[in-house]
Amino acid sequence: MKFAATSRALQGTGASRRLRNSGNTPGIIYGGAAEAQLIELNHNNLFHALKKEVFHSSILDLEVDGKETKVVLRDVQFHPYKPLVLHVDFQRVDATTKVHLKVPVHLTGLEESPAVKGESCTVTQLIHELDVVCMPSALPEFINVDLSALTSKSVVGLQSVKLPNGVKAVVRGSNKNPALISIKLPEVAPDASAAVAAAPAAPAKKGKK
Repeated sequence: MKFAATSRALQGTGASRRLRNSGNTPGIIYGGAAEAQLIELNHNNLFHALKKEVFHSSILDLEVDGKETKVVLRDVQFHPYKPLVLHVDFQRVDATTKVHLKVPVHLTGLEESPAVKGESCTVTQLIHELDVVCMPSALPEFINVDLSALTSKSVVGLQSVKLPNGVKAVVRGSNKNPALISIKLPEVAPDASAAVAAAPAAPAKKGKK
């Protein structure tokens, strides 16, 4: 994905405020052998780009003053309540160095699976993105998990997900195989007719003499 920015010389709270008032957002590019570079980006273009999944999980071609640099998005600061981006950080990408990035998880085939279509189960996605490490050329836009064969008895954990070649998932904590989804069977309503049949019959009243 391509994106454009321009370099900036001024920094500090006052300079950043004036920059935002002019419709731009301050940012920085760091990492690699080069020094950190201060940049500014059109706020509206940046704001709409941040709504796209690919902007967060892909290597971006960022053009600064006509020179293109490959970067990944590292941090975004938003205003506490206004739809305003205050600052954005990018990290340079070296083609020979592995990158560590969060990649979205997409579930496919769920609606046609035996669990949903045949057993009317409710499936909830628990993990929406994975931490992965790989070479820049191997970075996937997303991780696809095919659930077309899912049943109510299926157990879908991280270790059952087939990752692209050269991509390794990073798992933190003691659980090395966290569940990706939860499966809930439909609730069975009690049968009213069966309940009536099972109820004891009321004793017959004695007639008067």
